[in-house]
Amino acid sequence: MSQKRFLPFFLTQFLGALNDNLFKTVLITLVAFRASSLGDVDGAMMATLLPGLFILPFFLFSATAGQIADKYEKSQIIRLVKMFEIWIMVFASVGFYLHNLWLLASALFLMGMHSTLFGPVKYAYLPQQLNQQELVGGNGMVEMGSFVAILFGQILGAWLATHPNYEMFTSMAVISIGVIGYIASKQIPATPALTSKLTIQWNPIIETYQNVKLIWAQQTLWLAIVAISWFWFFGATLLAQFPNMAKLVLHGDEGVFILMLTVFSIGVGVGSLLCERLSRGKAMLGLVMIGGIGMSCFTVDIYWVSTHVMHVQDAFIYTYQQFLSIPLHWRLLADIALLGVFGGFYIVPLYVLIQTLAEPAYRSRIIAANNIMNALFMVVSALFSIALFKYGVSIPQLFLITALVNLLVMVYLCVRQPNYYRSFKAWFKRTHA
Repeated sequence: MSQKRFLPFFLTQFLGALNDNLFKTVLITLVAFRASSLGDVDGAMMATLLPGLFILPFFLFSATAGQIADKYEKSQIIRLVKMFEIWIMVFASVGFYLHNLWLLASALFLMGMHSTLFGPVKYAYLPQQLNQQELVGGNGMVEMGSFVAILFGQILGAWLATHPNYEMFTSMAVISIGVIGYIASKQIPATPALTSKLTIQWNPIIETYQNVKLIWAQQTLWLAIVAISWFWFFGATLLAQFPNMAKLVLHGDEGVFILMLTVFSIGVGVGSLLCERLSRGKAMLGLVMIGGIGMSCFTVDIYWVSTHVMHVQDAFIYTYQQFLSIPLHWRLLADIALLGVFGGFYIVPLYVLIQTLAEPAYRSRIIAANNIMNALFMVVSALFSIALFKYGVSIPQLFLITALVNLLVMVYLCVRQPNYYRSFKAWFKRTHA
């Protein structure tokens, strides 16, 4: 964190994730609770459609973004992306002052494009600036920063959306964060292109197909990307239900939801930081297995606790202070925290794996293909939840089903790539020697 090759980059990506989530949360909160101030719109429908609008650019522009990141010097790309972010936030501010939902929705789409352009550079930058032994720690710091930024962005966004002068304060916040992020990006050291003679294929379908062929030819790389995409499926399925779980299952107010989100985000941060110590600087596939098993175990316990929480009266709504006064709720929060910790164990080694396995000249395009897969799995996770709810599955039961499917995915990884099991067995023996 004290070195120029890492700190400016860390701050830049942290502030970018913060701004993404702050703006997105303000917009979705306004649509959900104050839709009338944005015109004649269906708040419930728009609250469902807006997250999809943010994800859409990952399908449209990831293939091109990966090529750009491989062809051009990376620090310059980052600065251009941050400048783009500032102009998007100025555009969004106009939307806030005019109370124009379509301007705000357009800004959300553009912020999705901003994240799409930044993603391949973000993960391709680290292997060029950090040595092999530092990659686990560096990725752990980045993942920790991302989840903390998401948490802060959502909390600050929810607060700003309820402020009487939200237009002014939100505009000041998003533009200021964008400017500070750009200033931080100016300190990022030059990171030369590895394929400067690359001819960009502007057709995203053809380029995506070529990238998929490339990663399919390396099954270890393909399985790592499938495993990462499954993590986003798993996380999207559970986190999407946190608000309704807090309200409908636990009978809590917004404070209970924020408490759950805070505990989870801190857990992921802690797990991400612990990865370097537990793996001893290596991308240990065994740690992936430990993370996956832990994710299932604590999700199953969340199911058990949430189905056994008894309330004196269903009409009673708990504040977070009242929620914390019940001992069984502390067990639920511990489960959520440990779910986050083991999620950190799972995801960090996988990102290190694709960074080290991908040929340097193709690294950004491989990461772009990974981003497309992640977005696809997140969309499928929403369809998965909708389908189960139509069959009468409750929120706790959805958690249980997802945990059991997760165990099947762990078995699949071990069968397809026995190194996952061997590495898990070797790690277990080493820690108990």
